[in-house]
Amino acid sequence: MSALICDGKVAEDSWQWIEGGVPRVAERLEAGEPLVMPLAVWLTHRARLDPRCVGVWLGPDDPLEALLPCLADIPLVAIRFPLFTDGRGYSLARLLRCRYGYTGELRAVGDVLVDQLAVMAQCGFDSFGLRADQPPAEALAALVGGLRSPWPVIAMP
Repeated sequence: MSALICDGKVAEDSWQWIEGGVPRVAERLEAGEPLVMPLAVWLTHRARLDPRCVGVWLGPDDPLEALLPCLADIPLVAIRFPLFTDGRGYSLARLLRCRYGYTGELRAVGDVLVDQLAVMAQCGFDSFGLRADQPPAEALAALVGGLRSPWPVIAMP
């Protein structure tokens, strides 16, 4: 991720991201680093995890039900958007907030564009890992409704 928008400002990501089946997960867990891991890795290691410093990221095909028994203890759930045209992450966010009452940080990651942020926020996301080519200043403006069009306004007679 190139820029993180959290709590209405550009922020540094304090979480360490684990991709796939990284063989050194146990070492990183013992070091006490705040880790975000895929659901499958979390399910494998959850018995020995400190829930206060472990987040989970979901792909659009991951079974949300597997996360539900421990949802209240997870401080960060990230939902990965593999393509900006894949809308399944919006549904996952809405389910987490409205049906299951998740109150922790809900982050959109992956192919996240400035144009999507207002709708993502309406679905329950409160932080956004922008795609590398997305300008953070425009993202902040989009969230507060101040995004200006690059096209000139032509007054109609």
